[in-house]
Amino acid sequence: MSQTIERLLNLRKLLKVERDEDFKQYQIHFSRNNINHRKQNGVTWYPIVISNVEIGLGEYLSIDIERTTNHNEPHQFSGGKIAAMFSNTYPDEKPINGTVKVLGPNKLRLSLNIDELPDWCSDGKLGINLLFDETSYKEMDIAMEKVITASNSRLAVLRDVMYDLKPPAFDKIDDTIQLTKLNKSQNAAVQKIISAKDVAIIHGPPGTGKTTTLVQAIRLTLQNEKQVLVCSSSNTAVDLLTEKLHREGINVLRLGNPARISEDVLINTLDSKVAAHPSYKELKSYRKTAEEYFKMAGKYKRTFGREEREQRQLFYYEAKKILGEARVLEDFILNEQFEKAQVIACTPVVSSNRMMRNRQFTTVFIDEAAQSLEPMAWIPITRSNRVVFAGDHFQLPPTVKSKKAEEEGLKETLFEQCMHIPNVSVMLNTQYRMNEQIMNFSNTKFYKGNLIADVSVKDNVLSKDANDYLINTPVDFIDTAGCGYNEILNPESLSNSNPEEAQLLIKHLKLVLEQFENSNKSGKRITIGVISPYKEQVQYLTNLIAEDEHLINYKSQIAVKTIDGFQGQERDIIYISLVRSNDNKEIGFLSDIRRMNVALTRAKTKLVVIGDSATLANHTFYKDFLDYIESINSYKTAWEFMDFG
Repeated sequence: MSQTIERLLNLRKLLKVERDEDFKQYQIHFSRNNINHRKQNGVTWYPIVISNVEIGLGEYLSIDIERTTNHNEPHQFSGGKIAAMFSNTYPDEKPINGTVKVLGPNKLRLSLNIDELPDWCSDGKLGINLLFDETSYKEMDIAMEKVITASNSRLAVLRDVMYDLKPPAFDKIDDTIQLTKLNKSQNAAVQKIISAKDVAIIHGPPGTGKTTTLVQAIRLTLQNEKQVLVCSSSNTAVDLLTEKLHREGINVLRLGNPARISEDVLINTLDSKVAAHPSYKELKSYRKTAEEYFKMAGKYKRTFGREEREQRQLFYYEAKKILGEARVLEDFILNEQFEKAQVIACTPVVSSNRMMRNRQFTTVFIDEAAQSLEPMAWIPITRSNRVVFAGDHFQLPPTVKSKKAEEEGLKETLFEQCMHIPNVSVMLNTQYRMNEQIMNFSNTKFYKGNLIADVSVKDNVLSKDANDYLINTPVDFIDTAGCGYNEILNPESLSNSNPEEAQLLIKHLKLVLEQFENSNKSGKRITIGVISPYKEQVQYLTNLIAEDEHLINYKSQIAVKTIDGFQGQERDIIYISLVRSNDNKEIGFLSDIRRMNVALTRAKTKLVVIGDSATLANHTFYKDFLDYIESINSYKTAWEFMDFG
């Protein structure tokens, strides 16, 4: 057996370990027998009422559910998740499973795989539970099976190229491809993609225009191919690409659960395109008539005689006959949308759904590929002849819940694997986001000094006035060493916070905003991001900002999130609260330097990092960061701000 097949078999085994760990965590958190406990955890709504029933896409029922108590309490339901409706009146009846679609604080729509509701649904005492969703694991396992068993096929060739057993093939580079919208390295990346026969990579460090480059590469590819597949494991990235491709005049079909799709791209969704079709009125009419027959049949309850039973059967027969006609029309409308689309955009799991089963593509573009588990990346690759990856393996890694699976190789991505292949990737080397001093530390640490700050951003600061000492420099590190600002561990969430560090951050932010208000002659609105690696600190900071009289005016301009929440985003000002401060010099997952690279590269004009140098300096990365801070004269101490406010 070859080493490659051995590695893939091991990967498949690790995927099962990960699935088991995920399920174990689900059981610990959510599958408590006590219904009140589940309600508190936000994984059960009880009691609920069914406020509407209608026939949705694919002739399946859609039901609207509302909770009648516990209004506006936080919950864990979200679009695309699997949930089951149950009855406490009939506990022995099998619950009905469905997919959460549209969502509100107290209302959700459940898409069911049945064409009529069982009788117990009309007898009250209903509830809904969130279920463990195995779909992604099943699809990843199916993809791994295909890759492992592939022989004498296009998939076998791609596997061997990506595992460096065969050299990748390229046509001659076409130097005449010079798009005026793109810079030199972006054009080189597009040329590489157009010439690639097997695999090509856009390596896009922060702010280098990866998405812009990818969109132009897709546009040029469509000159020779009728349709391409575009995937990312992040719904946000799929939405961004959909929006940009749509602006280029490209017909994009965005697949996926509408509850997980941003409003800006809803026009590109399958539901929206079907609703805009000239035959949709006719389809609605069929469904309405069928619904009326179902309602008439539904009036006959459990206790009725032979005549009523026959009448009910007749109504159901008519309803199903009309639905059959509706299905034929719907299939015609759906097929037309798939045929007309130049780009099908979705997450990898959705690329394997029922409507995509028989579709094969010449090219698949996978964005944020360095964040995608290898088995996840294989799902769309199994239906493609060549692959274009875009991403940055020095930013967020994929999430792996099992320590064992992570340590034994599940965290290593196909993107990283392919980055070792000679002549496959082009790095974008000009960044358009941040001041050079904000860029330089990451540039040295991760990108071998190859990044260049474009002249349009190189020297950008919030103020050029020498008196504006807080905003005329691009970077500050505020050291809390010796202040006694100790971290606190929440025993329930196992997340850390540092209240005094958070209070210092708020104090400094208010001073910065005050100075900016006084010097801001143009009336420019600035955006602010407050980042902490710890959820507990994010919550604490969110509460402080919400309660602050001055900061309430900036509510729409301030976002407080974990690092993952800021992936792909940027703000004028970024604050980072590092939290860790202890005598043992433990820094926990601050040692995940790829995540820290993301945090340090979100700011455009001002980056403020707050932390305890005594705790941090034991780690090489932070020692080097502190040395860099000294070299650009950006070191401050918390004592300087103690007397303010």
